[in-house]
Amino acid sequence: MDYDRLNSPNTSAISLEVMGHRLHISQDPNSKHLGTTVWDASMVFVKFLEKNSRKGRFCPSKLKGKRVIELGAGCGLAGFGMTLLGCDVTTTDQVEVLPLLMRNVERNRSWISQSNSDTVAELDWGNKEHIKAVEPPFDYIIGTDVIYSEHLLQPLMETITALSGPKTKILLGYEIRSATVHEKMMEMWKSNFIVKTVSKSKMDVKYQHPNIHLYMMDLKAPLIPEVEATDDNGNDDEEVVSNLGEDEDNGLKSESCSGSSPEAKSGSLDDWEIRRCGAMAARLLKDVKL
Repeated sequence: MDYDRLNSPNTSAISLEVMGHRLHISQDPNSKHLGTTVWDASMVFVKFLEKNSRKGRFCPSKLKGKRVIELGAGCGLAGFGMTLLGCDVTTTDQVEVLPLLMRNVERNRSWISQSNSDTVAELDWGNKEHIKAVEPPFDYIIGTDVIYSEHLLQPLMETITALSGPKTKILLGYEIRSATVHEKMMEMWKSNFIVKTVSKSKMDVKYQHPNIHLYMMDLKAPLIPEVEATDDNGNDDEEVVSNLGEDEDNGLKSESCSGSSPEAKSGSLDDWEIRRCGAMAARLLKDVKL
Protein backbone atom coordinates (compact mmCIF):
# COMPACT_ATOMS: atom_id res chain seq x y z
CA MET A 1 0.00 0.00 0.00
CA ASP A 2 1.24 3.49 -0.83
CA TYR A 3 1.25 5.25 2.53
CA ASP A 4 2.43 8.54 1.05
CA ARG A 5 -0.64 8.98 -1.13
CA LEU A 6 -3.90 9.39 0.77
CA ASN A 7 -5.91 10.95 -2.05
CA SER A 8 -6.81 7.71 -3.80
CA PRO A 9 -10.26 6.23 -4.60
CA ASN A 10 -10.38 4.24 -1.37
CA THR A 11 -10.38 7.48 0.63
CA SER A 12 -13.42 8.99 -1.08
CA ALA A 13 -15.33 8.37 2.17
CA ILE A 14 -14.54 7.52 5.77
CA SER A 15 -16.63 5.72 8.36
CA LEU A 16 -16.08 6.54 12.03
CA GLU A 17 -18.00 5.39 15.10
CA VAL A 18 -18.62 8.24 17.54
CA MET A 19 -20.84 8.05 20.64
CA GLY A 20 -22.58 4.93 19.42
CA HIS A 21 -23.31 6.29 15.93
CA ARG A 22 -21.57 5.30 12.73
CA LEU A 23 -20.73 8.50 10.86
CA HIS A 24 -20.36 8.32 7.09
CA ILE A 25 -18.34 11.22 5.72
CA SER A 26 -17.82 11.83 2.02
CA GLN A 27 -14.67 13.59 0.95
CA ASP A 28 -13.00 14.58 -2.29
CA PRO A 29 -9.24 14.44 -1.74
CA ASN A 30 -8.59 14.96 -5.44
CA SER A 31 -10.16 18.39 -5.50
CA LYS A 32 -8.00 21.52 -5.32
CA HIS A 33 -9.78 22.80 -2.20
CA LEU A 34 -8.40 21.83 1.22
CA GLY A 35 -11.90 21.85 2.70
CA THR A 36 -12.95 18.68 0.88
CA THR A 37 -10.63 16.41 2.87
CA VAL A 38 -11.21 15.03 6.38
CA TRP A 39 -8.11 16.21 8.21
CA ASP A 40 -6.83 14.31 11.22
CA ALA A 41 -7.44 17.10 13.74
CA SER A 42 -11.20 16.75 13.22
CA MET A 43 -10.98 13.05 14.07
CA VAL A 44 -8.97 13.85 17.21
CA PHE A 45 -11.61 16.48 18.10
CA VAL A 46 -14.68 14.22 17.86
CA LYS A 47 -13.00 11.36 19.71
CA PHE A 48 -11.98 13.85 22.42
CA LEU A 49 -15.64 14.86 22.74
CA GLU A 50 -16.65 11.22 22.97
CA LYS A 51 -14.13 10.45 25.71
CA ASN A 52 -15.21 13.43 27.83
CA SER A 53 -18.97 13.21 27.29
CA ARG A 54 -19.73 11.17 30.41
CA LYS A 55 -19.46 14.07 32.85
CA GLY A 56 -18.37 17.68 33.12
CA ARG A 57 -18.49 20.38 30.47
CA PHE A 58 -19.17 18.06 27.54
CA CYS A 59 -21.95 16.06 29.12
CA PRO A 60 -25.04 16.12 26.82
CA SER A 61 -27.22 17.38 29.67
CA LYS A 62 -25.05 20.51 29.88
CA LEU A 63 -24.75 21.02 26.12
CA LYS A 64 -28.35 20.36 25.05
CA GLY A 65 -29.63 23.32 23.06
CA LYS A 66 -26.32 25.23 23.11
CA ARG A 67 -25.67 27.21 19.93
CA VAL A 68 -22.49 26.15 18.17
CA ILE A 69 -20.88 27.43 14.99
CA GLU A 70 -18.15 25.53 13.15
CA LEU A 71 -15.73 27.63 11.11
CA GLY A 72 -14.05 26.13 8.06
CA ALA A 73 -16.18 23.02 8.56
CA GLY A 74 -15.01 21.26 5.42
CA CYS A 75 -16.60 17.82 5.52
CA GLY A 76 -18.37 18.65 8.79
CA LEU A 77 -17.02 15.97 11.12
CA ALA A 78 -16.25 18.21 14.13
CA GLY A 79 -19.68 19.81 13.98
CA PHE A 80 -21.33 16.38 13.89
CA GLY A 81 -19.62 15.61 17.19
CA MET A 82 -21.23 18.64 18.84
CA THR A 83 -24.59 17.76 17.28
CA LEU A 84 -24.38 14.29 18.84
CA LEU A 85 -24.03 15.99 22.22
CA GLY A 86 -27.33 17.83 21.71
CA CYS A 87 -26.10 21.17 20.39
CA ASP A 88 -27.74 23.26 17.67
CA VAL A 89 -24.87 23.47 15.19
CA THR A 90 -24.33 25.83 12.28
CA THR A 91 -21.59 24.46 10.01
CA THR A 92 -19.95 27.03 7.76
CA ASP A 93 -17.38 27.24 5.00
CA GLN A 94 -16.69 28.90 1.67
CA VAL A 95 -19.29 28.47 -1.04
CA GLU A 96 -17.17 25.98 -3.03
CA VAL A 97 -17.24 23.51 -0.13
CA LEU A 98 -20.94 23.76 0.73
CA PRO A 99 -22.22 21.07 -1.71
CA LEU A 100 -20.01 18.40 -0.11
CA LEU A 101 -20.85 19.66 3.37
CA MET A 102 -24.58 19.50 2.67
CA ARG A 103 -24.15 16.00 1.20
CA ASN A 104 -22.61 14.84 4.48
CA VAL A 105 -25.43 16.38 6.49
CA GLU A 106 -27.91 14.45 4.35
CA ARG A 107 -25.90 11.21 4.62
CA ASN A 108 -26.17 11.44 8.41
CA ARG A 109 -29.67 12.91 8.55
CA SER A 110 -31.21 9.92 10.32
CA TRP A 111 -29.34 10.46 13.57
CA ILE A 112 -29.08 14.25 13.23
CA SER A 113 -32.88 14.52 13.35
CA GLN A 114 -32.80 12.48 16.56
CA SER A 115 -30.22 14.81 18.10
CA ASN A 116 -30.49 18.49 17.33
CA SER A 117 -30.38 20.64 14.24
CA ASP A 118 -27.40 20.96 11.90
CA THR A 119 -27.56 23.97 9.57
CA VAL A 120 -25.19 24.70 6.69
CA ALA A 121 -24.26 28.31 5.85
CA GLU A 122 -21.72 30.21 3.79
CA LEU A 123 -19.26 32.20 5.85
CA ASP A 124 -16.15 33.86 4.47
CA TRP A 125 -14.06 35.06 7.39
CA GLY A 126 -14.34 38.79 7.85
CA ASN A 127 -17.51 39.07 5.73
CA LYS A 128 -19.84 41.17 7.88
CA GLU A 129 -22.97 40.15 5.97
CA HIS A 130 -22.20 36.45 6.38
CA ILE A 131 -21.49 36.95 10.08
CA LYS A 132 -24.74 38.86 10.61
CA ALA A 133 -26.73 36.20 8.74
CA VAL A 134 -25.78 33.42 11.17
CA GLU A 135 -27.10 35.51 14.09
CA PRO A 136 -24.32 35.66 16.71
CA PRO A 137 -23.42 35.34 19.50
CA PHE A 138 -22.83 31.61 19.95
CA ASP A 139 -22.19 29.53 23.03
CA TYR A 140 -19.36 27.64 21.33
CA ILE A 141 -17.16 28.40 18.34
CA ILE A 142 -15.29 25.39 16.99
CA GLY A 143 -12.84 24.69 14.19
CA THR A 144 -10.28 22.06 13.20
CA ASP A 145 -7.24 22.53 10.99
CA VAL A 146 -8.44 25.92 9.82
CA ILE A 147 -4.98 27.54 9.84
CA TYR A 148 -2.26 26.64 7.38
CA SER A 149 -1.04 30.10 6.35
CA GLU A 150 -0.22 33.30 8.20
CA HIS A 151 -2.58 35.44 6.10
CA LEU A 152 -5.56 33.58 7.60
CA LEU A 153 -4.79 34.51 11.20
CA GLN A 154 -6.21 38.03 11.28
CA PRO A 155 -9.53 37.32 9.49
CA LEU A 156 -10.07 34.23 11.66
CA MET A 157 -9.50 36.19 14.86
CA GLU A 158 -11.80 39.01 13.71
CA THR A 159 -14.52 36.51 12.81
CA ILE A 160 -14.26 34.68 16.13
CA THR A 161 -14.50 38.00 17.97
CA ALA A 162 -17.57 39.05 15.96
CA LEU A 163 -19.31 35.73 16.63
CA SER A 164 -18.59 35.76 20.37
CA GLY A 165 -20.50 36.89 23.40
CA PRO A 166 -19.26 37.35 26.99
CA LYS A 167 -19.56 33.61 27.77
CA THR A 168 -18.55 32.11 24.43
CA LYS A 169 -16.14 29.17 24.56
CA ILE A 170 -13.78 28.65 21.64
CA LEU A 171 -12.54 25.13 20.83
CA LEU A 172 -9.94 24.71 18.11
CA GLY A 173 -8.07 21.62 16.94
CA TYR A 174 -4.86 22.23 15.07
CA GLU A 175 -1.96 20.28 13.58
CA ILE A 176 1.40 22.07 13.59
CA ARG A 177 2.83 22.07 10.08
CA SER A 178 4.84 25.29 10.10
CA ALA A 179 6.72 26.51 13.17
CA THR A 180 6.55 30.09 11.88
CA VAL A 181 2.77 30.03 11.41
CA HIS A 182 2.32 28.34 14.78
CA GLU A 183 4.38 30.97 16.60
CA LYS A 184 2.49 33.83 14.95
CA MET A 185 -0.83 32.14 15.72
CA MET A 186 -0.03 31.66 19.41
CA GLU A 187 1.26 35.22 19.71
CA MET A 188 -1.98 36.59 18.25
CA TRP A 189 -4.20 34.29 20.25
CA LYS A 190 -2.52 35.08 23.57
CA SER A 191 -2.92 38.80 22.86
CA ASN A 192 -6.68 38.44 22.43
CA PHE A 193 -7.75 35.25 24.22
CA ILE A 194 -7.14 33.35 27.41
CA VAL A 195 -5.56 30.25 25.85
CA LYS A 196 -5.58 26.78 27.41
CA THR A 197 -4.15 23.63 25.88
CA VAL A 198 -6.03 20.39 26.43
CA SER A 199 -3.88 17.74 28.08
CA LYS A 200 -3.10 14.67 25.97
CA SER A 201 -4.48 12.59 28.85
CA LYS A 202 -7.95 13.98 28.08
CA MET A 203 -7.75 12.86 24.44
CA ASP A 204 -8.67 9.45 23.12
CA VAL A 205 -5.75 7.08 23.71
CA LYS A 206 -5.61 6.20 20.02
CA TYR A 207 -6.84 9.33 18.22
CA GLN A 208 -4.04 11.70 19.14
CA HIS A 209 -0.66 12.74 17.78
CA PRO A 210 2.20 14.87 19.16
CA ASN A 211 1.65 17.51 16.46
CA ILE A 212 -2.12 17.79 16.96
CA HIS A 213 -3.26 20.12 19.74
CA LEU A 214 -6.68 21.07 21.08
CA TYR A 215 -7.17 24.54 22.53
CA MET A 216 -9.92 25.99 24.72
CA MET A 217 -10.07 29.78 24.64
CA ASP A 218 -12.05 32.68 26.07
CA LEU A 219 -12.04 36.27 24.90
CA LYS A 220 -10.07 38.53 27.19
CA ALA A 221 -12.20 41.08 28.98
CA PRO A 222 -11.72 44.51 27.34
CA LEU A 223 -9.56 47.04 29.16
CA ILE A 224 -8.68 44.53 31.87
CA PRO A 225 -5.05 43.37 31.73
CA GLU A 226 -4.69 39.61 31.96
CA VAL A 227 -1.81 37.84 33.68
CA GLU A 228 -0.53 35.08 31.43
CA ALA A 229 0.04 31.69 33.01
CA THR A 230 3.70 30.76 33.39
CA ASP A 231 5.40 27.41 33.31
CA ASP A 232 7.83 26.12 35.92
CA ASN A 233 10.67 28.01 34.27
CA GLY A 234 8.87 31.32 34.47
CA ASN A 235 8.28 31.48 30.70
CA ASP A 236 5.00 32.69 29.24
CA ASP A 237 2.90 29.71 28.32
CA GLU A 238 -0.74 28.74 27.99
CA GLU A 239 -2.43 26.77 30.76
CA VAL A 240 -2.90 23.05 30.29
CA VAL A 241 -6.47 21.86 30.83
CA SER A 242 -6.54 18.56 32.66
CA ASN A 243 -9.97 18.92 34.26
CA LEU A 244 -12.94 19.44 31.96
CA GLY A 245 -15.60 19.93 34.60
CA GLU A 246 -17.64 23.13 34.79
CA ASP A 247 -15.29 24.52 37.45
CA GLU A 248 -11.89 23.71 35.97
CA ASP A 249 -11.00 27.41 36.04
CA ASN A 250 -11.24 27.33 39.84
CA GLY A 251 -8.38 24.85 40.10
CA LEU A 252 -10.42 21.91 41.33
CA LYS A 253 -8.80 18.50 41.39
CA SER A 254 -8.86 16.78 38.00
CA GLU A 255 -11.53 14.13 37.59
CA SER A 256 -11.33 11.11 35.33
CA CYS A 257 -14.29 10.39 33.09
CA SER A 258 -16.27 7.32 34.01
CA GLY A 259 -17.60 5.11 31.28
CA SER A 260 -15.09 6.26 28.69
CA SER A 261 -15.22 4.45 25.38
CA PRO A 262 -13.00 1.35 25.18
CA GLU A 263 -9.47 1.88 24.03
CA ALA A 264 -8.74 0.87 20.49
CA LYS A 265 -7.47 -2.65 19.95
CA SER A 266 -3.98 -3.09 18.67
CA GLY A 267 -3.29 -5.14 15.59
CA SER A 268 -3.88 -4.48 11.94
CA LEU A 269 -3.65 -0.97 10.56
CA ASP A 270 -6.93 0.91 10.29
CA ASP A 271 -7.75 4.27 8.69
CA TRP A 272 -6.16 6.25 11.53
CA GLU A 273 -2.78 4.49 11.47
CA ILE A 274 -2.70 4.65 7.69
CA ARG A 275 -3.45 8.38 7.74
CA ARG A 276 -0.68 8.99 10.29
CA CYS A 277 1.77 6.87 8.29
CA GLY A 278 1.14 9.08 5.28
CA ALA A 279 3.21 12.22 4.90
CA MET A 280 0.25 14.56 5.32
CA ALA A 281 2.20 17.61 6.38
CA ALA A 282 4.67 17.22 3.55
CA ARG A 283 1.90 16.77 1.03
CA LEU A 284 0.03 19.84 2.27
CA LEU A 285 3.04 22.10 2.11
CA LYS A 286 4.03 20.71 -1.29
CA ASP A 287 0.64 20.89 -3.01
CA VAL A 288 -0.75 24.16 -1.64
CA LYS A 289 0.41 27.36 -3.28
CA LEU A 290 0.24 30.09 -0.66
